Amino acid sequence: MYFINGIPFTWDELTEEEESNYSCTIAANTHQRRYTAEDLFIASGYLIMEECHPCFFEMELENPEMLAELDDGI
Repeated sequence: MYFINGIPFTWDELTEEEESNYSCTIAANTHQRRYTAEDLFIASGYLIMEECHPCFFEMELENPEMLAELDDGI
């Protein structure tokens, strides 16, 4: 999942390899909160109203160096 200041706004589907990778399961289970589709819908709606949803509005990044590097080999 992706968050902005703790507010979830989207997620990526897992690949078959990630689904079978035990470390992904461990990482997912370390989070104490479980999100439902309704949670995501409400949070995304809030971000859209505030024009802060990065899937719909262009935003400046405060710390772009903290983003994960994209793998061009995909």
